[in-house]
Amino acid sequence: MTQQRAYLSLLLVILFGLCGQVHSGVRSYQLIPQQVAPDVYVFEGSREHFNFENGGNIVNTGFIVGVDGVIVIDTGPSKLYGEEMRRAIAKITDKPIVKVFITHLHPDHFLGSQGFANAPVVALPETVVGIKQLGEMFNDAMYRLVGSLMKGTEVIVPEVFDYQPTVDIAGRKLDLIKFSGHSGSDLAILDRSSGVLFAADTVFFERTPTTPQANVDQWIRDLKQLEAVPFKVLVPGHGPVVDDQRAIKQTASYLNWLRESLSRAAEQGRSMAEVLVPDESGNPFFSLAVFWEEYQRSVAHLYPKLEQQAISHGGVEQSQP
Repeated sequence: MTQQRAYLSLLLVILFGLCGQVHSGVRSYQLIPQQVAPDVYVFEGSREHFNFENGGNIVNTGFIVGVDGVIVIDTGPSKLYGEEMRRAIAKITDKPIVKVFITHLHPDHFLGSQGFANAPVVALPETVVGIKQLGEMFNDAMYRLVGSLMKGTEVIVPEVFDYQPTVDIAGRKLDLIKFSGHSGSDLAILDRSSGVLFAADTVFFERTPTTPQANVDQWIRDLKQLEAVPFKVLVPGHGPVVDDQRAIKQTASYLNWLRESLSRAAEQGRSMAEVLVPDESGNPFFSLAVFWEEYQRSVAHLYPKLEQQAISHGGVEQSQP
């Protein structure tokens, strides 16, 4: 069992593109909350891959200060991150943490939950199941990549909460929106009074989307639904905060391009080795952070199934020498 778990941890490293580097590493995340609306704050991460230098801080987390308590959205990649996040919140307000939402099962969004001891940490049922199944392997993989900043990090499995489309917490009315395209179970949260939408990893901006567990067709449908949400400020899971539709449109455009280019290549009978090097001419996505790494990983995730579909539908053309 131990050998199998080590193998699966290494596989997760490959699938998620967690490219560790040998650095002395930072000893503090130095988290500084960015106010994006009255009583709403974001901790914006870098647009890199996980490495020793950034300590896994590549994610956007945040919090909302309500009338009688604080609502937290995601807890970051490690125990230390969660602890620093909580201390940073305490510098803004002395109100208690009344709810911590975990938006989905990817490790940079939930491994900081130890920092919120004695606060209710909750997630959608499918997210809870995923963390139970994969959480320890994610944690092992992160130790390999982030090193000492993961010290003491243990998996805290969230509680399943009673989902309702609209809830009132700490005097703030929140719309809870369920999606499934990015990870199989994805939660977006709209704070009605401020108009801030925490879109989590359903939206990326200026950073190439990741696809290890994605259903691309469903993800595109999710983004179409998200366009109708009446937000004033959008916080993507990765990348800068925006006040318009740019991040949604960019994510959708990339996914459409990825789906269409890989499907076309499969129908033409091109090998994966050929597809790993995309045509640069007229490609608007090369400027996105970590494009090459994420594109090539997406080929590894998605292309085998597309090849099989093309073969079964009889649509494979003769590849040109």
